[in-house]
Amino acid sequence: MSERNENPQHRDAIIRVLIAKVGLDGHDRGVKIVARCLRDAGMDVIYTGLHRTPEEVVSTAIQEDVDVLGVSLLSGAHMTIFPRLIALLRESDAADILLVGGGVMPDEDVAALKELGVAEILLQDTPPDAIVETVRRVVRARGPRSAH
Repeated sequence: MSERNENPQHRDAIIRVLIAKVGLDGHDRGVKIVARCLRDAGMDVIYTGLHRTPEEVVSTAIQEDVDVLGVSLLSGAHMTIFPRLIALLRESDAADILLVGGGVMPDEDVAALKELGVAEILLQDTPPDAIVETVRRVVRARGPRSAH
């Protein structure tokens, strides 16, 4: 067991984020920049790499005990993939893992995804500092995670 898991105060101080690319989208430059800015801000960041399935991503998020699952989509499949991720998190009793989306999406889809349960959507022009603050804000607003 790692020191982080043995010391609850340390656990609360460090935000753990899993960054993923789901589906056929092969563009990873932006997601790597996001991972680096979150890491530079003191967060624990895990990047799954390209072409993951929703099932792989949710399973990894649970195994890694993350606070936030960040999914980058540029493929246009966001209205299919995000609802699937939300369903898998709920089915796995892990709905307290915050789902944050990033990429290219129409404004009306952003509103619909938030209604479905996506904590936040960050579009492609979001500055790195705003990404960091958004992740901190949604974690702060959620409060402590329940024990699994």
